[in-house]
Amino acid sequence: MSVPLPPLPPFGPETPSGRNVVDVVAGEHRDLLALCADLLDDTVPEARRRRLAQVVVASLARHLSAEEQYLYPAIRVTVPNGPQLADRELAEDDALMVTLRELQTAGGDELRAVAATLCTQVRRHAEAAGEELLPLLLQLAPADDLIRLGNRFETAEEAAPTRPHPATPSTPPWNKVVDPAMGVWDKMRDALTRRVTYTDKL
Repeated sequence: MSVPLPPLPPFGPETPSGRNVVDVVAGEHRDLLALCADLLDDTVPEARRRRLAQVVVASLARHLSAEEQYLYPAIRVTVPNGPQLADRELAEDDALMVTLRELQTAGGDELRAVAATLCTQVRRHAEAAGEELLPLLLQLAPADDLIRLGNRFETAEEAAPTRPHPATPSTPPWNKVVDPAMGVWDKMRDALTRRVTYTDKL
């Protein structure tokens, strides 16, 4: 079954280029789990732990925004029981966003406790995708559509918010309008406060 996507510019002889969405999402889940492991490492100095928390918040906010814009809609139309699976993941994402908001302001022992909760949620999120959603999507969606979806996913992340906004829409079409607008606002705040939002800036 073809995955409905907006028209895309040509990538040569009718064949899209880039990574498929399954590889993109799986790779990001591995990176997020590695960040969680660093965040929970008792040997990490407190100042670095706070910077790590900033990166985790920003990375997860971008990642969840792109999943909600492109991955879950594709699951809905491609996978058997897709609407139920997508709704389940959206509910879990809502809980993740609440924990992310708590992590933003936590410090000291509270930061460690919130980080432990968050990392448990991230592990469940990654396992649900890796064991269920992504294999089904890889099996049922055409290869070209998966690459196009991967391109859209990565583009959405570039414009996505870097902070949690639990009250904003989490399904298309409104999240595709609201998230980029919130992303602009978040990036302005990040620049003014010199907030760290990428691993290579730690």
